[in-house]
Amino acid sequence: MSEAISPDSAAVDDDEIVTWWGLVIEGYHVTAEKLAAAIMEGYGLPMASFDILIRLVRSPDNRMPMTKLAREAALSSGGFTKVADRLAKADLIRRVPSETDRRVTYAELTEHGLEVANRARETCAQVLREHVLAPLGKTDSLALAQAMRTLREANTPEE
Repeated sequence: MSEAISPDSAAVDDDEIVTWWGLVIEGYHVTAEKLAAAIMEGYGLPMASFDILIRLVRSPDNRMPMTKLAREAALSSGGFTKVADRLAKADLIRRVPSETDRRVTYAELTEHGLEVANRARETCAQVLREHVLAPLGKTDSLALAQAMRTLREANTPEE
């Protein structure tokens, strides 16, 4: 997406904007490390596995086509298969063939998977309250989320 530089953005010094971006990345990494450690310690889940469980919790009937889930989780086909295999082996998800399209297989939370996902989501919320909401406050946390949503939309290629 190539758009003209606005007058406001042209007035920002190169070093300044690079520094801003570096702060975003550093802030994300230190916070993500705290979150990943809490999820791993409490549930033995790497963040990719946690992300998949959370996506399934939010999906109708706690299931989603595996190809869509892999795409949304930004995992390669092979990487997603490995994560899904580990989740299935741990009885957190099961693979369910579509009744109407034999090319489609769903990943679906098991009862145990739903329980673990809900507890892990509570832990995630606690960590984010402590390490994002407490230092930023509600207004700045909301502004951060909106800014990231804007960046995602501005930089996601149209399908």
